[in-house]
Amino acid sequence: MSLRIVVCVKYVPDATGDRHFAEDLTVDRDDVDGLLSELDEYAVEQALQIKEAADDDAEITVLTVGPEDAKDALRKALSMGADKAVHVEDDDLHGTDVMGTSLVLAKAVEETGYDLVIAGMASTDGTMGVLPAILAERLGVPQVTLLSEVSVEGGAGGVVKGRRDGDTASEQLEASLPAVVSVTDQSGEARYPSFKGIMAAKKKPVQSLDLDDLDIDAETVGLEGAWTKVDSATERPARTAGTIVKDEGEGGKQLAEFLAGQKFI
Repeated sequence: MSLRIVVCVKYVPDATGDRHFAEDLTVDRDDVDGLLSELDEYAVEQALQIKEAADDDAEITVLTVGPEDAKDALRKALSMGADKAVHVEDDDLHGTDVMGTSLVLAKAVEETGYDLVIAGMASTDGTMGVLPAILAERLGVPQVTLLSEVSVEGGAGGVVKGRRDGDTASEQLEASLPAVVSVTDQSGEARYPSFKGIMAAKKKPVQSLDLDDLDIDAETVGLEGAWTKVDSATERPARTAGTIVKDEGEGGKQLAEFLAGQKFI
């Protein structure tokens, strides 16, 4: 039986864009371009490497929860080499926090079928970093998180192994499948989609699901069902003009005085 890998990815606002909150204090996603979270690209890359090590005896499904535009994140992952995609979209998901998202992902993963779930270490918008652990708890399977190296031995009935690097030591970890893992940005540079991959992605299947398909009550997700909410937000002050130091022989001295005045040195 082929190894079934599900990669959880997220469509996030471009961090280089000018991001704002909407009136309900959720991120205004219509006001900024979105893209596949960079940290999730590492998860896709590790799934592809596991499949290659298994002599292609594996199937990779990319899964996302988000609005219509989130399909762009799926297409990017498909163009990198994933086999198929699942998109969970429902208007009642607006404002869902990590607890609700983990519930939706768990239901969708179970619907899809899996042996190994791979996620990035965190999303670049929420940056909570706890979703993989909560997802594993909901699925009732082992979790091996924050890996900088990951591999699978023994196929669908085998084990997942990995290395977690800390400040003072590295740990070698393993868990029996099925399991959930997350990978860091030190796990290996993600590949760029080739032209062939981009064209092939257009023909790969993308399954659409909503809350009814997953038998999830709308009241348990969205803003109303969120365990965490933003109470208030203040716009960041406009950037002030910088200090210009003209070097007419005394530039180094002026720079040192400025840095000392700001207590940088």
